[in-house]
Amino acid sequence: MLRGLLFDMDGVLVNNLEVHRAAFAEFFRRYGVNRTFEELNRHFGRGNDDIMGDLMPADIVKRVGIRELGYQKEAIYRELYAPIIEPQPGLIRFLEEAYAKKLCCAVGSSGYRVNVDFVLEKCDIAHYFEAIVAGDEVTRCKPDPEIYLTAAGKLGLQPAECVVFEDAEAGIEAAKRAGMRVVALATTFDREFLGRTDADIIVDDFRDVDVEMLRRLVE
Repeated sequence: MLRGLLFDMDGVLVNNLEVHRAAFAEFFRRYGVNRTFEELNRHFGRGNDDIMGDLMPADIVKRVGIRELGYQKEAIYRELYAPIIEPQPGLIRFLEEAYAKKLCCAVGSSGYRVNVDFVLEKCDIAHYFEAIVAGDEVTRCKPDPEIYLTAAGKLGLQPAECVVFEDAEAGIEAAKRAGMRVVALATTFDREFLGRTDADIIVDDFRDVDVEMLRRLVE
């Protein structure tokens, strides 16, 4: 039986790929680091500690600190995004439907908690979510299943009772390893790429989703 909905944040609650790209470009510029979008794309969906460890030179990581580097990049992101942020198309309508049908909702993001709070506040959707699990609140980020297992636990639900909304391969893998069904949004990656993952359903955005579809998926 479907009882809970778990939402990734980046690329799911908001379609923010280009803003993250711009923030990373500015962040790398400040440190004199040259990275391509192709290198960056391979890391979307993972935690900032993993991204910084892979993409930033070891001497900078040692001097500044891996967590501080992440905080600096995310501060740039929030500054760029605040004037233009908006929820994913169809999201508010879908959250209203989920609430009316008494489904529990949680956010499970590899992003920092300050970013999750920023998105929920700016989009005025915090009241829809009963639990939040962020990347800096767990031991292991996606593709490890810890984030989604923790989110389900906070809702008092079993993994089989939950459907996850994801946009990236690492998140899809995390949800499947947690024993959950996955709806993939073709926001960060296209349908062809997502078709090579273990996602159960692929949609363009929340205008293509309704609760009855998800109930059939879980049955």
